[in-house]
Amino acid sequence: MKKTFVNTGKFIKVLGLALSLAALPLLVGVTGCATASHPDQSKGERIDDQATSDRVQDALVADPLYKFGGVNVDTLKGTVQLSGFVTASEQKSRAGDLARNTVGVREVVNNITVKESTN
Repeated sequence: MKKTFVNTGKFIKVLGLALSLAALPLLVGVTGCATASHPDQSKGERIDDQATSDRVQDALVADPLYKFGGVNVDTLKGTVQLSGFVTASEQKSRAGDLARNTVGVREVVNNITVKESTN
């Protein structure tokens, strides 16, 4: 009688494991269909926007005068949003110009903040 109880316990554990593993693809499939940040975008649009953001970021980092380490780049459907901090208005303008001249950019929203000098 004791042996049957042990076999039943093993069966329940194996059944629980099998059901958990069977539910995993369903859970991943449902949660992977959309992103929380831009649910109205297709996968192709997200890939294009990421590539555009990367190109803008590369252009900002490659700039010989400023390097723009404190500027963030986000892209949604070709519209690039710049944010972060710079120390001069010329830097803000230059970052906007670099973004506008980057392949894939349709529009630039320049939300960079110019830090006031503490001198």
